[in-house]
Amino acid sequence: MFLGDRDPKISIAQVLRLKIRLISNRYRVRARQIVLVISVYWLGVGSAWPQGAPALTHQQFLSALVDAAIERTHHSVRYDPAYVRIPYPDGDVPADTGVCTDEIIRSYRAVGVDLQKEVHEDMERDFSAYPRKWHWLLGHTDPNIDHRRVPNLMVFFQRHGDMLAITTRADDYQPGDLVTWDLGGGVTHIGIVVNHRGSQGRYMIVHNIGRGPQMEDVLFNWKITGHFRYYGPSSR
Repeated sequence: MFLGDRDPKISIAQVLRLKIRLISNRYRVRARQIVLVISVYWLGVGSAWPQGAPALTHQQFLSALVDAAIERTHHSVRYDPAYVRIPYPDGDVPADTGVCTDEIIRSYRAVGVDLQKEVHEDMERDFSAYPRKWHWLLGHTDPNIDHRRVPNLMVFFQRHGDMLAITTRADDYQPGDLVTWDLGGGVTHIGIVVNHRGSQGRYMIVHNIGRGPQMEDVLFNWKITGHFRYYGPSSR
């Protein structure tokens, strides 16, 4: 699915969530309380986008996503690929652990998109569209782990985002883009392009390849297997 140039119109609560959720962890509980109160208010008076209120553009969404990804580099995370049972929706592994996919999941969650829920629901609708490896292992969806697998995210972003060209031109990779790699030996990896440039002039990548979330100039360090842009669900 290609979203083209459409700009998603989202609720006032969503706009505020993009900013509030980037506040330091110290204020996260209070921020969620504020968002909840605002959400209840808008639900009470009608959830339609208020006439004359500005829509959040794709570029504004990507800018907030990039900010969230960069903020992740201030967290200490131990690389741990262990299977963990987590709540659904809005579930997460312990905050001090995670893998490459968890940085993507946490960055999107900071701007109000729950990839756990989105991927699970899409797999429920069309399980056969996803890599066959998981079919014979489980035979059904698993919201504890499905969204944490790079091959599943690649399929999801292809189905619900923009699938962009894979090139060797650094300028083709813009802040907010998602990139996947083959590290060799069947090992996959994913990161997000951010708006800081490295010494070679390329936009840098926020990713976790084993040392926790880092911002590094690694775009062409491995074989690129996917290049995507995802703005979240087209409607709220």
